[in-house]
Amino acid sequence: MTRIDAKFADLKSQGKKAFVAYVMAGDPDFDTSLEVVRGLPGAGVDIIELGLPFTDPMADGSAIQLAGQRALEGGMTLDKTLALAAAFREQDDTTPIVLMGYYNPIYSKGVDTFLEAVKKAGVDGLIVVDLPPEEDAELCLPAQAAGMNFIRLATPTTDDKRLPRVVQNTSGFVYYVSITGITGSAEADAGDVAPEVERIQKASGLPVIVGFGVNTPAKAEAIASVADGVVVGSAIVSKIADGLPVEDVLSFVKTLSDGAHRA
Repeated sequence: MTRIDAKFADLKSQGKKAFVAYVMAGDPDFDTSLEVVRGLPGAGVDIIELGLPFTDPMADGSAIQLAGQRALEGGMTLDKTLALAAAFREQDDTTPIVLMGYYNPIYSKGVDTFLEAVKKAGVDGLIVVDLPPEEDAELCLPAQAAGMNFIRLATPTTDDKRLPRVVQNTSGFVYYVSITGITGSAEADAGDVAPEVERIQKASGLPVIVGFGVNTPAKAEAIASVADGVVVGSAIVSKIADGLPVEDVLSFVKTLSDGAHRA
């Protein structure tokens, strides 16, 4: 059982929904980023999504694109991202970490070398947004053979014909992108999300976590009430971009996690 599987089992036993927070590794710098990440569990975060900075983040809206640029300009790399995860893991051996990003940096490092490094760093799962199911042999299957969860995205355009292929080798949870478009570009609607979540749950047998378009405690509560949990990214990243002290960023995160946990 991975840390992700254990976390969902624990939440289910408590009758709670999951709150997942996304932050960009190295934004605005390594030390501040590590301080934020280390503070997330205390702010009620159940699973941490750690963004891997990349030069061409095609699925991300401006807030996360700019976060990636700040991180890259500050010297953040794949290896430093894994070093950040490892530093977090020195103090927390239970909170799952999911590395979210694009395939190019992984391909450049080499899949086998990458998987060995992420396991050593204490990363539990991967979301690689530009690797479709047709490329499962490239990374998904090797990752699962290495004992990691490979988490797939489903979207409003994932129809009943496509969905079984999408979830076939998915594990841990399914990330449902609640809107069509890029991150931070619109607001999610619980009425629209609910039937999609049910459809994906039936097809996958996995928890379904909803992201994109969630930016307030009330929205987190509403979306979590119709799903197994909720992800917030752009709203948190924007607070970091505003230069707020780490404690203020974490206080904001706590309001979001409280909303999700009320569901």
